[in-house]
Amino acid sequence: MVQVVKGSTDRVVVVGAGLSGLSAALHLRGAGHEVTVLERQPHPGGLAGRLDVDGHRIDTGPTVLTMPELLDDAFAAVGQRREDHLELLPLHPAYRATFADGSALDVHTDGERMEQAVRDFAGDREAQGYRDLRAWLTKLYQVERDRFIGASFDSPLDLVGPDLLKLTRLGGFGSLGKAVGKFLHDERLRRVFTFQALYAGVAPKDALAAYGVIAYMDTIAGVYFPRGGMRAVPQALADAAARAGVEFHYGVEVSELERTGHRVAAVRTAEERFPCDAVVLATGPAQSTRLLRGEPKRVVPLRWSPSAVVVHLSARRVVDDLAHHTISFGDRWDDTFDEIIKRGRLMSDPSLLLTTPSLTDPALAPEGRHLQYLLAPCPNLDAAPIRWDETAQRYAEQLIAEMTARKLVEDVEPLAVVTPDDWARDGQAAGTPFSAAHTFAQTGPFRPSNLPFRDGNVVLAGSGTTPGVGIPPVLISGRLAAQRLSG
Repeated sequence: MVQVVKGSTDRVVVVGAGLSGLSAALHLRGAGHEVTVLERQPHPGGLAGRLDVDGHRIDTGPTVLTMPELLDDAFAAVGQRREDHLELLPLHPAYRATFADGSALDVHTDGERMEQAVRDFAGDREAQGYRDLRAWLTKLYQVERDRFIGASFDSPLDLVGPDLLKLTRLGGFGSLGKAVGKFLHDERLRRVFTFQALYAGVAPKDALAAYGVIAYMDTIAGVYFPRGGMRAVPQALADAAARAGVEFHYGVEVSELERTGHRVAAVRTAEERFPCDAVVLATGPAQSTRLLRGEPKRVVPLRWSPSAVVVHLSARRVVDDLAHHTISFGDRWDDTFDEIIKRGRLMSDPSLLLTTPSLTDPALAPEGRHLQYLLAPCPNLDAAPIRWDETAQRYAEQLIAEMTARKLVEDVEPLAVVTPDDWARDGQAAGTPFSAAHTFAQTGPFRPSNLPFRDGNVVLAGSGTTPGVGIPPVLISGRLAAQRLSG
């Protein structure tokens, strides 16, 4: 049985109103706790931030939403329904992938439709391989869902059991790149089902095959978009929590945890003291480390994921056949990972994600315009001493020129550019919004525990702890944090 915080946990302060903090608040309130949420921004969201420029409603954080049932669980914790707060629109296709040879593939979540698309794209053998890969990814997710993704860990021994044997037999501890390569021979198709490793901060050839579950979420479970933009998700969660009796304080910066040993009696801001029986730190590793005064110490420092440059664009028009999410793969795929992870360089042959949310929700841009986000993976601040104050605008222009040459954007104007320096100013370690990389030594029970002190009353939530990076894991982390306090 997973350890829970000892003593009274009636009054809980949640620091951070990002998705993990909001998930924790809802699950805690549903379990009968008195919950107060403190957020330094004037609105909920955390990394799922917002920026309004000239009538464009920009989301500054994640753009890919999967596994909406986790949102349903959070709303249901307080007896409410997601449909009453938030409208989710399924995306068809989930992605459009384009390649350097001029070919393109729409990625469908419907199995039969995708099998036919693969057949038309690469032939019968690859269509059969896709069908077998889909079955393998589904089994992988079924094995991992409850025991590996949906559970806290107190020891590596917690992994031991029938599910560990099943995961081993499925090849979950091998290489993701090699595992997908057993099913698909076409290099372009392999990229479609392994690029998600970048979310986990590692190259496909180095990622554990267990992280194929991210491809399951993207390409089988389905991709969605909330009407009103991604900002609508944290706002809906916060509204539901407030309706259930959670108290919110926005625009307040937590300065100190009032501690005796590892137990916190109150959370302090510059103006106010909030007494509590327990604390959930949903702030990200850098802020939680500051508030915990550098504790607990790790023998080996964390390795951080690559970061990203995001160029927010206003387009007078969009090109034909553009999807909500369009992935533009460069030719030298393996070199991309070596450059940004190992060599600390900007991509010489970039692979890029172009999101055009106004195709799905035109209200996000002024009449006659479209809103687009162009995301380019890049080294984090630890990996590369790039002077982003000098480089950002020039690099943004290069990215726009590259996508124009690939005939994926035209007639666009930059609205804003976000770089690792901006993520760092927002408190993200090493200037990356993707937190600690999912290397073997930073996965599962080896990732920073959500219960940092066995004798304490502090619990962590967010991408830096169990289970990891991405909207689904972050929502789960909030539920796991609540379980540490509720049993």
